This record gives sequence, structure tokens and C-alpha cells, in this order.
Amino acid sequence: MDDRREGEIALDFDPVTRKDASVAFIGHIQTPWTSRDEAPRNVIEARERSTEPARITLDPAFAPGLAGLAGHSHVVVLYWMDKARRDLIVQCPRHSAGPRGVFSLRSPLRPNPVALAAVPLLSVDIETGVLTVGPLDCLNGTPLIDIKPYYVSTDCHPTASSP
Repeated sequence: MDDRREGEIALDFDPVTRKDASVAFIGHIQTPWTSRDEAPRNVIEARERSTEPARITLDPAFAPGLAGLAGHSHVVVLYWMDKARRDLIVQCPRHSAGPRGVFSLRSPLRPNPVALAAVPLLSVDIETGVLTVGPLDCLNGTPLIDIKPYYVSTDCHPTASSP
């Protein structure tokens, strides 16, 4: 079944078959969202709709990698939107006046469904490998790719703009 909207363009191949590299999932994210229909569209909407923080659980082998993270107020979380369609290269978002290329959108529908969010770091437990962070816009059980500290000195761009 083809569920493309008018004006959308899909790739004529499956991007999953192109193996240039691999990604090791290092854990999973727990959120209150269990279906794509109920999930928020972005982190701002997640914060507006839920006071429940997200819980990130690392696989035990990666827990020692949390050393030194506790002093940070925010982290950047990279996660794999594993339920997202991967073949749309031009999309027609409901919020847009017309078709837009996937690389001009933050949509999870992309060849590599990598999502990122900068969120408050609420707690770190190295022993259990569990982080508590602000609300995230992903489904419960979403695979975790990476966690990075957020640095105001390098990650904040006060003069940035977008159309």
C-alpha cells in the first residue's frame, strides 16, 4: 500500500539495503508514547503534553561511559526512529505550503531515521546505567544511538535563523 501524499516522492530502492556502516544501539528510551498516532511531533510538544521525564537505560557494557556526565545541565540524545518510513525523499508535511526535501525537515521519515534532542539532564545513575532526562518525542522502547553533553560554548548559535 502506498500512503504517499500528493507531491511526495519516494526512492526507487530500499535504503536499508545500502550498507556503508553500522550503528550499535547502546540502550533504549522509555517514554509514555506507545503508538505513532499518539506520539508528539517534536520535543517542544512532548514537554507541553507530558510532565513525565524520559528514562534512558543503557546496556550494562556502556554504563561506565556515563562517568563525568552528571555535572551537565543538558545532554544531546541521538536515537533511531525504528518505526519510521525510510524511502521518502520529498515530503508534504501538514505544516508546509508544499513539498519539501527530507534534508530541509526534522521529520523521522528519512533514509536514516536518526533523531536528536537537547534535553535537561535530571539524573545519572552509573551503577544501573539509567539517565532521567526531560520529555522526548519518541516511542517507548526507541533504540538509543548516543548521548553527548550539551556545551553552551559550542552548541548554542545565537545568530542562527530558519525560514
